[in-house]
Amino acid sequence: MVRLLLSIKAELENVTSLEPPSDFDFFFKVTCNSCHEPHPKIVSLNRQEKFDVSGSKGATANFVWRCGYCKRESSAKFEDAYGVKPYVAENGQFGPLLQIECRGLEFTGFDPRGIWKCEGMTGAVFPEVNLEDGEWTDYDEKAALPVGVSSFESRWSRA
Repeated sequence: MVRLLLSIKAELENVTSLEPPSDFDFFFKVTCNSCHEPHPKIVSLNRQEKFDVSGSKGATANFVWRCGYCKRESSAKFEDAYGVKPYVAENGQFGPLLQIECRGLEFTGFDPRGIWKCEGMTGAVFPEVNLEDGEWTDYDEKAALPVGVSSFESRWSRA
């Protein structure tokens, strides 16, 4: 078992925090720890979904996968105690987003596609932040300032 920490960084323009909503689908690249073959597609995980783990006594995981090459079953589970942290780090710095417990697999990439939310300098909430292209821009009417997220990056590390 290994615990992986996903950290992100982005340039935030007149934005104080960036985070995915609670029902967010996370998209990851995954590799089998047994045969070291990467999954041919990006996989999705949702914190709300639970699947039974084969051969266990009632254990569940957010992702259960059988490698197409070696046929070994692996699983991953979000660390509920850790939660999902909003990104509030200074521009250009990595900040922790989430932690996942992995058994038999490792995540090697993260695709930020999907609808995120962020908060402007005046507290205005922007619930429709689409980072599929790696950036997003809008206008904060209260502050009379442009807002945006750009230069999105992510990295995995052992927790």
